[in-house]
Parts: sequence; C-alpha cells; structure tokens
Amino acid sequence: MLDLYSLVVYPLIYIFPAYAANGAPILFGGRGGPLDRGRKFRNRRIFGDNKTIFGTLSALICGVLTGIIYIQFPQLSFMLPIAIMLALGAVFGDLLGSFIKRQLQLRPGSGFPIMDQYGFFIFALAFAFWLGNLPSVYGLLFITVLTGVLHVFTNRGAHKLKLKSVPW
Repeated sequence: MLDLYSLVVYPLIYIFPAYAANGAPILFGGRGGPLDRGRKFRNRRIFGDNKTIFGTLSALICGVLTGIIYIQFPQLSFMLPIAIMLALGAVFGDLLGSFIKRQLQLRPGSGFPIMDQYGFFIFALAFAFWLGNLPSVYGLLFITVLTGVLHVFTNRGAHKLKLKSVPW
C-alpha cells in the first residue's frame, strides 16, 4: 500500500534539484554572454542568445546546493550525488532542446512541445537513474504529471512578472 510519503513527499524531494536547476536561469541568468559564444553548427547557432554562461552556472549551482542542503538530514544523506546528476541532466536536457530548436531553425522563444515541458525532466531522471533510489512507479507518475502542470503555471507566472518574454 502506498503512503503519502512514497507517493508525494519523496518524489518531490527527489526531483527538486532538477526543478531548482531548471528554474534558476530565469531568476539568475542573462549575464555572462551566450554559452555558445556565437558559434555555429551547420551554419546555425548552437544554443542561441537565451542560453547564457551565468544561467547555466546558476542552474548547476542551485541543483547542487539543493543536494548539499539535503545531506544535512541523515535520512537524505544519500542525495548529494543524485542531486548533482539531476542538475547535470536537467541542464543537458534544456540545452539539447535549444540545440534542436536552433537546428530546426525555430526562433528563440518559440514553443517546442514535449521538449519544452519535459526535456529537462527526462534527462535529469536518465542521468540520475543509475544511482538508484528512484521514487516508486506511482511517485514517478505523480512528478511526471506535476511537471507538466507546473510548467504551465510557472512559465505564465514568470511571463507576468516580466522574467520571460513568452508564457511557455
């Protein structure tokens, strides 16, 4: 029988470093210039102007800091390497989405269904998978649905606060 902890609480604790990494560039990014430094692949920008050095670093730092906070609690002492991998995976997934958009010649800020909502999430889980301690199947289902819902609300909120130029 599933309890509230295994269905909701632990899955949220588990995925939070990826959420922190994914959201950090909206709050702390924008400085340091473009991550790709204007370089191109096949005559197209690699990531574009919206993926910045500071945004990428802030994503990694926030994800790792979450893991450092977690290890202060004995029951979560195993989470630091998982948090690191979740943050790396989230950043990789986000950058991969931008790379694909640039190669498909989609404009910066244009929507890219599934990859926009779940790219960071899928790669975060893929990077951390081999370390074990995954939430239950029902917990994974919960955070999968939650990620889609949060994507809509957080992006609309960031747009209203003028932190993002588009609401997706």
